[in-house]
Amino acid sequence: MPKFLTQLRFEDLDLPPQVLAGIKDAGLTFCTPIQAEALPLTLAGKDVAGQAQTGTGKTAAFLLTVLSRLVSLPDRNPQIPSALIVAPTRELAVQIYEDARILGGHTGLSVAQVMGGIDYEKQAETLKKGVDIVICTPGRIIDYLKQGIFKTEGIRVLVIDEADRLFDLGFTRDMRYILKRLPHYDKRLSMLFSATLSYKILALTYDYMNLPEFIAVTPEEVTAEGIEQSLFHVSSQEKLPLLLGLLERESWHRVLIFTNTKADVEWLTRKLRGNGLAAEGITGDLPQRNRLSLMARFKGGSIKILVATDVASRGIHVEDISHIVNYDLPQNAENYIHRIGRTARAGKTGKAISLACEECVFHLEPIEELLGSKIPVVWPQEDWFKQDKAGRVPREAREKPQRPQRPERPERPERPKSRPSREEKAVPAVGRWKSIAFSTQPGGVFGLAVQPKSSEPEPTPEGEAKKKRKRKWGRGKKKPAVQPAA
Repeated sequence: MPKFLTQLRFEDLDLPPQVLAGIKDAGLTFCTPIQAEALPLTLAGKDVAGQAQTGTGKTAAFLLTVLSRLVSLPDRNPQIPSALIVAPTRELAVQIYEDARILGGHTGLSVAQVMGGIDYEKQAETLKKGVDIVICTPGRIIDYLKQGIFKTEGIRVLVIDEADRLFDLGFTRDMRYILKRLPHYDKRLSMLFSATLSYKILALTYDYMNLPEFIAVTPEEVTAEGIEQSLFHVSSQEKLPLLLGLLERESWHRVLIFTNTKADVEWLTRKLRGNGLAAEGITGDLPQRNRLSLMARFKGGSIKILVATDVASRGIHVEDISHIVNYDLPQNAENYIHRIGRTARAGKTGKAISLACEECVFHLEPIEELLGSKIPVVWPQEDWFKQDKAGRVPREAREKPQRPQRPERPERPERPKSRPSREEKAVPAVGRWKSIAFSTQPGGVFGLAVQPKSSEPEPTPEGEAKKKRKRKWGRGKKKPAVQPAA
């Protein structure tokens, strides 16, 4: 028996006949470790929070529970959803949907996928007609929830898959928004699966799950045993020549290369093509139709080399990836686990090659701390570096969205001058120099500037008389102080 399987058979579990028929169609006989630990608990009605790497069979673990639970519900209303499965990416939602159709082919349960990039009105009509299981991404399901199209009062089973990636992609508030509008956790069965169990995930289980059973593995068991890891210390200028040499030396049939930015995906894809390697790039902002087509071609084997970012990495579910190349070390240590988990799936072997340059070598220490061990270092020989024949390919930075232009403000009318400027009004001298004015004009420093004409109106006889009265009033005698009374 393969090492990645256990002695527990699916037929030994308390599964309905309809579900066992779907398991047979999928060609499954023995449980993987995560299935052997989770299924006895979930089939007994207990909430579960499991730490499981991608490719360990966790999708079948929660799908078999969902199907068995809904088949046995006597009061299930086919007009409203009874199960909700939330995934972080569209590609992962599509993969779950395909597995659900196979495993649930004999149950008579209807399954719908609700996510962006697919016809909005068709998905809305499907929800209005009634569906049993909804597989979704957070954004689109919240939209239908706010419009009253998606009804939550009938939800009896909840699944949150790859919860850590949901948080990494910024869906924390969206998940809490959804969970607050579901029936109370004691009225439904809840399952959560994640490659890592961080503090945020544990807090989520505390708030929205009914005392779940935790199924966790040690950090040493996070990476599959069949992955052969290696690390190369090279400069940033030597990364591409070394990559070309490794692709020539290694015996590979399907390669997945990771970079940290969209611009690097586009640049590296063009470089590989220029060196005679048929490569395609996938990023998070690629239109959904193109993404699905690209993934289908990569899964079918027509594309042999795929360059991707971390945003798209969780949507890649292909069983026969022989090599993972970290062209850039990930800034988040957990992303390293997610990346290399694309290979050595279902008991197969694979290689994970990482290139550490002077820019990203600082991310190495957190990665090795998470792994609990050092990644073996390999020092390349001089003949491992191959010349780049693609020529100069500029790195195009991601264009920032242009801000909308503000409407022009109307010109303000000029304010009237409250007092003359220094050039217009000279500073008067004192004493016998009253007739000489100091100013900033030539000669003004020495008091030789021409005294500007006063802009004040000439005095009138009435004005002079008024000033004399004021001066006369001011020179009045002071009044004697009032003596206090005895």
